[in-house]
Amino acid sequence: MREIRYDAIVEAVADMCRRANCDLGADVVQAFRQALRSEVSETGRDVLSQLIENAEIAARERVPMCQDTGVAVFLAEVGQDCRIVGGSLYDAINDGVRKGYGEGYLRSSIVGHPLERVNTGDNAPAVTHVELVPGDKLTIHFSAKGGGSENMSALKMLKPSDGLEGVKAFVLETARNAGPNACPPMVVGVGIGGTFEKAAYLAKKSLFRPIGERSPRPEIAALEEELAELCNKLGIGPQGMGGRTTVLDVKIEIYPCHIASLPVAVNINCHASRHKEAVL
Repeated sequence: MREIRYDAIVEAVADMCRRANCDLGADVVQAFRQALRSEVSETGRDVLSQLIENAEIAARERVPMCQDTGVAVFLAEVGQDCRIVGGSLYDAINDGVRKGYGEGYLRSSIVGHPLERVNTGDNAPAVTHVELVPGDKLTIHFSAKGGGSENMSALKMLKPSDGLEGVKAFVLETARNAGPNACPPMVVGVGIGGTFEKAAYLAKKSLFRPIGERSPRPEIAALEEELAELCNKLGIGPQGMGGRTTVLDVKIEIYPCHIASLPVAVNINCHASRHKEAVL
């Protein structure tokens, strides 16, 4: 049984929190540049150029690319042949968030009680999802999830008779309703199937995939491409100012579901699709 120390997790998480907010992934920057080549709107091209410049300044000067440094969301894949020593995984991740957001001078955006609204002051606790997987490694996926785009996400319990066309209509409706509020160009995560809560988790999980990485299922990969094309025909454009580039990508995850159900969740991410990964 391989042991992974608590302190190692804390340091890895802190490092991801700092880097994610200053270093936009190469997949996102490449998507910006590709969109710049195909965008026909002069205003849209100007916005995309500013987004690229903003990412370059953030990386060079080690400052956050956005004032909303997000809620810290993690997907931890825990190998069944490893164990955490020195404390719990959840505590280690939360301590890492406190350290990373504190040392990085990143904004604290978390309130400890959703109704009393008092800021915790350290951006903890994080939202952590755990999956048990084969092997003896711990893989931690991190996303700094902005509030504006998260607020435009939605879930709907469709009827099975709504079928594929119902799914597509709901995804497009959610993207249309998000409009400029989600700081487009967006990355759209879609979860289809499972149960009420599983669909939402699938939608969130899909956003950890790099932009341009398609589903391994051919029919779902084709649906991702179709929905991206349909979303880009909405005309919302970069920062909602019109144009062809409303989304950078659409990601879909599916899961078996009840014969009477067709749950669909859409999790919207803004243009700053901040995600990092650490393997311990």
